[in-house]
Amino acid sequence: MTPSLHKTVLLKTLFSVAGISLLGFIPVHFQKQIHPIPEICDNAIDDDGDGLIDLNDPDCTCQVAEPKSLIPNPSFEEMDCCPSAPSQMDCATSWIQASEATTDFIHMCDFMGWDEFPPPLPFPDGEGCAGFRDGRVRGDAQNPEYNWKEYAGACLLSPLLKDTAYVFEFYVGFVDRFKSPPINITFFGTNDCSNLPFGIGDEAFGCPTNGPGWEWLGSTLVSGGVGNKWVKAKIEVTPKENINAIAIGPDCPPVQSPISLYYFFDDLTLADLHSFQFTITAQSQPCEDDFTLQIPDQPGFTYQWYKDGIALIGETSTHLNKMHGEGNYQVRIMQGTSCLLTGIRNYSVPVENNSVVTTICEGESYPFGDQLLSTSGHYLDTFKTIFNCDSIVDLNLEVLGIEADSVSVKIFEGETYKIGSDRLTKEGDYLTHLISSKGCDSLVYVQLTYYHVFIPNIFSPNGDGINDIFSVMSADDQIEKSTFSIFDRWGNQIFNGSEWDGRSREHFANPGVYPYIASIKMSDGIERRFSGSITLIR
Repeated sequence: MTPSLHKTVLLKTLFSVAGISLLGFIPVHFQKQIHPIPEICDNAIDDDGDGLIDLNDPDCTCQVAEPKSLIPNPSFEEMDCCPSAPSQMDCATSWIQASEATTDFIHMCDFMGWDEFPPPLPFPDGEGCAGFRDGRVRGDAQNPEYNWKEYAGACLLSPLLKDTAYVFEFYVGFVDRFKSPPINITFFGTNDCSNLPFGIGDEAFGCPTNGPGWEWLGSTLVSGGVGNKWVKAKIEVTPKENINAIAIGPDCPPVQSPISLYYFFDDLTLADLHSFQFTITAQSQPCEDDFTLQIPDQPGFTYQWYKDGIALIGETSTHLNKMHGEGNYQVRIMQGTSCLLTGIRNYSVPVENNSVVTTICEGESYPFGDQLLSTSGHYLDTFKTIFNCDSIVDLNLEVLGIEADSVSVKIFEGETYKIGSDRLTKEGDYLTHLISSKGCDSLVYVQLTYYHVFIPNIFSPNGDGINDIFSVMSADDQIEKSTFSIFDRWGNQIFNGSEWDGRSREHFANPGVYPYIASIKMSDGIERRFSGSITLIR
């Protein structure tokens, strides 16, 4: 007997006498000498007693068959800086702002997109994505920019080879059916990275093939339906020459739209066709009852599904019979004694979180789930989205009481002051009802008085200091500005100003009657016009 084996037997004897299991105290390599049972890799049992089950055990090694994207940073997770505003695609490591019409780098670290173009959540992979327009309409929509087309570009990790088949798989995000109608997503390539960016200095340059050095590689029509969701799409590519750089975005023809159209990209996988033979794909939406996972059927292969590395007993076809909860799913593909493992497909049921701020008037109620709310406060409830996912809504409800206000108003006698449906013409105090900007009742107390101004009808500019100037007078100083135009009897203007001393062109005007037009601005900022005549005496 060897010394090491002698020690093992002795230890086992001693611990057995003490009623203690030896296995809890000796190294794994000794345990396997005592329990030489191999790990069976597809029975969901820890056969060799090392605490590791099936694929989690290093005894169950198998080559992983997963397409590696030739596009660097394919899910926009690596950052050179956190985006804080639109047009910061260069913050995404290895990505290039390909066009003068700028794409947007969207990331949960800060910038989450435009308010009018919310991205669907969660993102397909990680915390980042890209956003782009197909046409732009700004301001009053009088000058739509139909050739405004936004592209993102990158130099490939290795070139696409001429006459070789590749697959480009990606996700497209949609805002809604109006802001993100169906779109031809288009893939362009060039053999020289120096062709990025293109159309420098020209925001209306359009697609890259409007200039030299680029070729169209493929396109596919993608629709988001009612919108605010991600849709997986695929383009098969066989380049006519070696491709070292790519650009992704809308197709070339201008889109005649009265509004800006906006979309998103994420999880861009570009690899040779062979790499996609064993890729797990989804059927339906993750929250739907019929959601399941599948891989392509290949003749002569057998299949075993795993969740978190542990075999799912009975799941041995190309598609799952049912989902077995959230986690990481893989498939082992066997042909004889050879095996391959698919890449991991994570399955999690997305939960949306939304905040709603709203107001109602006193006496009204707000429907929230199965409740009718009539008191201000914060409320939480969970609803189902159109895809059957949970949506947790945080409601901030404010109940507005009757608002009261007062206002002092001045008008000239004979004018009318309008407030709500009331028309006030006489001096006095009034109580009127209005609907506020929030749609609730509002009481307004109106104090209405007249402006009092005096325009003389006679004056005597003779230098005695009495009644020498013709002007507008007000007892309460409510006049902000006044001007007169004085005319002779033939209609010629002989004076224009705010005070007339009886002179016309440096000469004293003759006694007589002179027509005038007065423009008077009061404290309310309204300019009013009056006409009459003034009698000049000496």
